[in-house]
Amino acid sequence: MSSNTMQKHEDLFTSYQPAEGVYDEMAAAAGELRPHWARFAQMASRLGLVELASRSEEARRNLRENGVTYNVYGDPQGMDRPWAFDLIPLLISASEWKGIEAGLIQRATLLNKVLADLYGPRTLLQEAGFPPSLLYGNPGFLRPCHGVKVPNDTYLHLLAVDLARAADGKWWVLSDRTQAPSGAGYALENRIIASRRLPGKFRDCQVQRLAPFFHIFRENLLRLAPPGRTHPRVVLLTPGPHNETYFEHAYLARYLGFQLVEGSDLTVYDRKVYIKTLEGLQRVDVIVRRLDDSFCDPLELRSDSFLGILGLVEAVRNQTVTIANALGSGLIETPAMIGFLPGLCKLLLEEELLMPSVATWWCGQSKPLQYVIDHFDSLVIKGAFSGRSRPPAFGHSMTASQKQQLIEQMRATPHEYVGQEMLSLSTTPTLTAEGLEPRPMVLRTYIAACGNSYVVFPGGLTRISSAVDKSVVSMQSGGGSKDTWVLSDKPVPPMSLLAPAGQIIRVGRSAAEIPSRVADNFFWLGRYAERLEMTVRTIRTFVERWTDEAAQDTMVVVGPLLELMVHLRMVEDVAPMPSKTLEIELSDLVFNSQRPFGITETLHRLRGTVWTVRDRLSVDTWRIFNQLTGDMEGADGASTFPEIQGLLDRMIIDLAAFSGMEMENMTRGHGWRFLEIGRRLERGTQLVAIVQAALKVNAKGAFLLEPLLEIADSSMTYRRRYFSGAQPAPVLDLLLADEGNPRALAFQVAMLLEHLKALPVVPDRPFPEEPARRLESLLSSLRQANFVELTDAAADDKANPLAVLLTDALEALPSLSDAITQVYFTHVEQQVG
Repeated sequence: MSSNTMQKHEDLFTSYQPAEGVYDEMAAAAGELRPHWARFAQMASRLGLVELASRSEEARRNLRENGVTYNVYGDPQGMDRPWAFDLIPLLISASEWKGIEAGLIQRATLLNKVLADLYGPRTLLQEAGFPPSLLYGNPGFLRPCHGVKVPNDTYLHLLAVDLARAADGKWWVLSDRTQAPSGAGYALENRIIASRRLPGKFRDCQVQRLAPFFHIFRENLLRLAPPGRTHPRVVLLTPGPHNETYFEHAYLARYLGFQLVEGSDLTVYDRKVYIKTLEGLQRVDVIVRRLDDSFCDPLELRSDSFLGILGLVEAVRNQTVTIANALGSGLIETPAMIGFLPGLCKLLLEEELLMPSVATWWCGQSKPLQYVIDHFDSLVIKGAFSGRSRPPAFGHSMTASQKQQLIEQMRATPHEYVGQEMLSLSTTPTLTAEGLEPRPMVLRTYIAACGNSYVVFPGGLTRISSAVDKSVVSMQSGGGSKDTWVLSDKPVPPMSLLAPAGQIIRVGRSAAEIPSRVADNFFWLGRYAERLEMTVRTIRTFVERWTDEAAQDTMVVVGPLLELMVHLRMVEDVAPMPSKTLEIELSDLVFNSQRPFGITETLHRLRGTVWTVRDRLSVDTWRIFNQLTGDMEGADGASTFPEIQGLLDRMIIDLAAFSGMEMENMTRGHGWRFLEIGRRLERGTQLVAIVQAALKVNAKGAFLLEPLLEIADSSMTYRRRYFSGAQPAPVLDLLLADEGNPRALAFQVAMLLEHLKALPVVPDRPFPEEPARRLESLLSSLRQANFVELTDAAADDKANPLAVLLTDALEALPSLSDAITQVYFTHVEQQVG
C-alpha cells in the first residue's frame, strides 16, 4: 500500500471533527480517539472511505431486498419507508456497560414494583405521597385490571429505556417504554447486517452477542403458561400490517418461533383464549402483545377498538392466559412519573436510583407548574400522558403569543403537561459521502424478565438525527439507526436460538396450523398475483402490436385488441385516437393507482396481501417481490410505448420468479394449498373472461387468435404442435381443454378438484357438494368438447354451445370461491381442539 493511500485511510478517522459543546462517543475534545474505539478505527481505516461506502450501499440494498421497513403515515415516500441504517456502529466499553446494566436492572425492578402496588394495594398513595390524580387521571390506568393477579407478580416482561449522554459524559434516562416496546427486532436486523458487512471487525472487536438475550426472553415466555400446559402455545399479537413497526412484529415472531396473529384471529370461549384455525379452535397460553393495552378488549376497555379480543380481560382475570406485558403496564409510560422515581426507589428498594432521569416537572402540582412557567424558555413542554397526542414544544423557539397561549392551556389543565430539561445530546460518527460526520444520538436499551430479576440486551437500537444541528432524534422525522456494539474483555462464543445439535427432537411432517385469516390472505395472494400477471400480459400484447403496426398506420390487429380491453373494462372507448393520446391512456392504465383494473392498482392489492403473510414467506421470496415493486417504482413516469414495454417485460420475469418460489420452495401445507386454489381460480376465471370477450369482438376471434395465445403464454406450444397460423378450433382446444397445458382452463379445473380433496375438514361444517359437482361436470364437458363443431356453431346466433360452455365455467368457478369463503374464511364458533 502506498504512503498516499495509507494517509488517506488514516484521514478517515483523524480528520473527524466532533461537534463543539457536546460529548462525542468516539473522540475526545482534542480529537483523540477514546481507547475502546482504537481497534475498530484501525481496522476500518484500512478499508478506506470508498470501500466503507460500497459496503454501506450493500447494507442498504440488503435491507431493501429483505423488506425491512418503518411505516410512516402520510409519508410522501410511501407508507413502507425503507429502514435507514448507518454502517458505523456505536461502541460501548465493557467497563462502562457494567454500570449501565446495573442501572437498567434496578430500574426495571423498580418500575415492576410500582405497577404491582398501583394495581394492587396502592400503598404508595399513602406512604410515598404519590399523587392520586397522577394515578386516577392517567388514561393508562385500566380500572378493570386492578386486582388482577399476574404470574410471579411480573408485569413487565420486556421494557425499553431511552438513554442519552450529556456533555459531561453522564448517561441520563429520557423515557421508559413499558407498554409494548418496539425496536428490539430492528436492533437484531441491524446487528445481522453490520456483522455481515464488517465480519472481521465484529469478530476482532469481541462484540457481545444478542442471541442469549432472546433465548432468555423466549424461555421466560414459555414458562408463563398456566399450570398443566405442557406444550404451551405462544402468539405475538399485532395491530396488523398498517402499524408503523409491523416488519418487526413479523420478524420477531419468526425469529422466536411464535405465531403472528391479529385480534380477529383470537376468540374467548369459556374464559379461555383460542386461535381460530382451519381445523377448529386451538388453545392459546401466552400472548406477547404489540398492541396498546387499552385496545386489547373492546368489552371492558376501549369499546371502539377493532383490534382486540372480546372477553380477554376476563380470561386474564381467570388466569387461563398470560399477557406480556401485562394489561395496564402503560400506566407508568408517562414522563410525569419520572420525577417521583428517586423517592420510590428509596422506599421500595431501599437504594439510591442508579440511572438518573432527565429533570422533569409534572405540572399537576402547583409548585412544579410555577417552576415550569418561570423557566419556560429553558425547558421542553410535553404531554404528560402518552395516550394523548401532543407534540413537544421548545420554549426558546416559540413566539411570545405562542408561549402565552400554551401557558394558558397549562393553567387550565395542568395535569396534562410536564416540563423537561433540554439535554444536549452526545454525537456519534456517521458515514457520509464526505467521510465521518457527527450526529446527535439516543440509545434505546432493552430489559427482559428472567425469573425474579431482569437481564439487559447487550447492545441496543442507536438512533441518530438527520443532521448535526438537529436535536430531534426520530425515525418519523427522517432519522437513521445503527448497530450498538457492547465490547467484551474476552472472546465471545457464538450462540443460536435453535436447539443444540445433540438434543433429540421429535420428527414430524404434519401441516402447521394456520389461522383462518392467514388462509384467506394466501387465497387472495394467489388471486391477485394471477390477476396482475394476466393484466400485464394483456397490456403488453397490445403495446407490442401497436409498436409493430404504428408505422403502417393500420388498426387491423390493434383495433380488435383495444375493443377486447374495453370488454375487460381496462379502457372505456374504442374510438380511434392519435398515437400520443393512446400512449397517455396506456401510461395511465399502467401507473395510475386509482384506476380500477390497472396495473398499479392491482399491484397495490397484491402488496397489501403479501404484507399480511410476510412472516410466512422466505427471504428469497421477499426479495423477488421487492424487485417487482422496485421495477414498478423505478419506471414511474414512463410515457412512451418502448419504456412501458420494457417495464412490462421486467414485470413478467418478476412474476414468473415469484410464482416459481411458490411452486418450488413452499411446503405443501394449508397456506400453500389455499394460495394455489386462489391462483387456479383466478387463472381460470381470467382466461374464460378473455376468451368470452374475444368472441364478442369477432365471432371466431379471427384477429385475436395470436394475441390470445400470447396472453395465455401458449404461443410456443401452439407453434410446436401445429406449425401453422392460428386457427379457432386448435387455439380454443389448447386454451380451454388441454389438461397438459398449465395455462388451460381444463388444467385449472383438474387442479382445483385435486386440491378440494386435500382441504382440511372443519368440525360441524362440511364442505358443500355442489361446487365440486359443477367442476366435475365442467371438466367432463371440456374433455368431450369438439372445438371444430363448437366454433362452427358459435357463428350461429340461434345455437351457441361454446358460449354456454364459457358461461358454465364462469358460474362454476365463483361458486367454488363462495363455498371456500363460507366454510373456511367466515369463522363462527367451532369445536374446541
